[in-house]
This record gives sequence, structure tokens and C-alpha cells, in this order.
Amino acid sequence: MEPGNNTRVSEFLLLGFSEDPELQPLIFGLFLSMYLVTVLGNLLIILATISDSHLHTPMYFFLSNLSFVDICFTSTTIPKMLVNIQAQSKAITYTGCITQMYFFLVFVELDNFLLAVMAYDRFVAICHPLHYTTIMNPRLCGLLVLACWILSVLHALLQSLMVLRLSFCRDIEIPHFFCELNQVVQLACFDNLLNDIVMNFSLVLLATCPLAGILYSYSKIVSSIRAISSAQGKYKAFSTCASHLSVVSLFYCTGLGVYLSSAVSHSSRSSATASVMYTVVTPMLNPFIYSLKNKDVKRALLRLLGGKV
Repeated sequence: MEPGNNTRVSEFLLLGFSEDPELQPLIFGLFLSMYLVTVLGNLLIILATISDSHLHTPMYFFLSNLSFVDICFTSTTIPKMLVNIQAQSKAITYTGCITQMYFFLVFVELDNFLLAVMAYDRFVAICHPLHYTTIMNPRLCGLLVLACWILSVLHALLQSLMVLRLSFCRDIEIPHFFCELNQVVQLACFDNLLNDIVMNFSLVLLATCPLAGILYSYSKIVSSIRAISSAQGKYKAFSTCASHLSVVSLFYCTGLGVYLSSAVSHSSRSSATASVMYTVVTPMLNPFIYSLKNKDVKRALLRLLGGKV
């Protein structure tokens, strides 16, 4: 490696989805629409849970936190992409790239951890209903959310510091619409084995532990529901966690689909397109899933919007 190449670059180039100028207005309009729907939908969920006293429960406390995280999640990537399309530029500064990567990691892990916490909440509500208010007290709910934030911030900080130690060569093109961790690490001049080890180990650890907790919680929930004698009781118990189960399935299936598609196709552009599912589409659909499948949320939204209940 030439010593002159081992320098810190001032900016990266985000290649996005297509370099065809005719497609840029279509991409801009599509992503602007999805971003506005995501922000508006999740903001309505937050306002509904705050304004309706019937929704001041642990389940909706976690839901409002998830909606806030989803707004922040999409806000770390889409606005920059829209600005670049409008300015006909692909550039993002080195500092901007590291910052974007850091906040993206924070909010994607928060999504992951909050879904696990919400699964635990449903487990307590269905498997230990008589002790629910005692177990899921405000102090514990606050501590669980705080723990999610601390773990997410520490993980993102670790990964960002690992990237800061890298030096980059002339190839500064990122075949993605945002500074995705793996794509940035692959641009390093020298051996990035340590970064790959830390990245993959933390990915396995931080993805499998929450998922294992979710699967364990729902295995217990299914056992409890099967023990209920009446069909009406089974339906009522299942309906309390149907929305969360739908969101969990959407988040993990799309996330898994991204990594499987990138592993099979070995195409960075293909990976960028697939990642839209969990970075944009999933946060956009979450409010619809919770509002369409939850009578309490629908009632609160109607009251918030001035409609008749």
C-alpha cells in the first residue's frame, strides 16, 4: 500500500439506487411520500397515546416510544437522500457519514430492543394477568426503555469508534443511499479484519438475544392461550398481541431478507434496494398495523382528529 493513499477522506459519494437522471424525480417523489406518511402516522400514534387516558398503560407507553424511534430512524437517512437528489449531488462529508451511521445504528437497535420489551409486556399481560400492574409498574417500564437506549448508544458508539480508526483510499463510492456500516468498512485501505469481527459478533449478539426473548415470550403466550377453555377468551387474548406480532414479523423478516438477498446476489445495489423494506417501509407500516388491528388506538385517533367515537 502506498503511503500517500493512507489518508482520511473529506467526503464519500452515495450512489443511491440509480444514476439515470430520468428516474431521479420518481425516486424523490416516492421517498418523500413514504417519509411524510411515516412521520405523520407515527406522530399521530404518539399524540393519541398522550391525549387518551385509556392508553396510559405500559403497552402504549412502549408503542409511543417505538413510534418516536421510527420517526428518528427514517429521519437519519431519507432527508439526506432527498437533499442530494434535489441538489443533483451524491456527496456526504466524512463527519456527516460517521454521524449518520452512528444515529442509524442507535435507532435500528432501539427498534430491535423495544420489540423485545413489548413482547415481554405481552407475556406478563397474558401469562400473569393478576400480577400485571404490579410487575409492569412505571418504574420498571422506564428502566426497560432506559436500558434499551443505553445498550443502543453504546453499541453505536463502539462501531463508530471502530470506523474512525480506519483510513480510506481513493475509492470512496458507497453503493447505497446512506452510510451503511458494512459498506463503509469495506472501503478501508488496510486490513479491516478486526472491524469485521466486532461488527459480525455484535450483530449476532444484539440480533439473536432480543429475538430469542421474543420467541420465548410468544411460546409461553401460545401455551397460555391454548389453556384457555372458551373460544372467545382465546380470541381476546390473541388480539392483544396480534399487532405486535405483525410488527415483529415484518421487522425481522424484512431485515433477514436484506442479508439473505445480499448474500445470494453479492450485489450492493440489490442490498440497497432490499434494505428499503426495513429502513423505510416497516416504520411506515407500523402505525397502520397498530391502528387497524387495535380498537383502542382507532378510538383514540378518532377522538384526536375530532371524529365521533
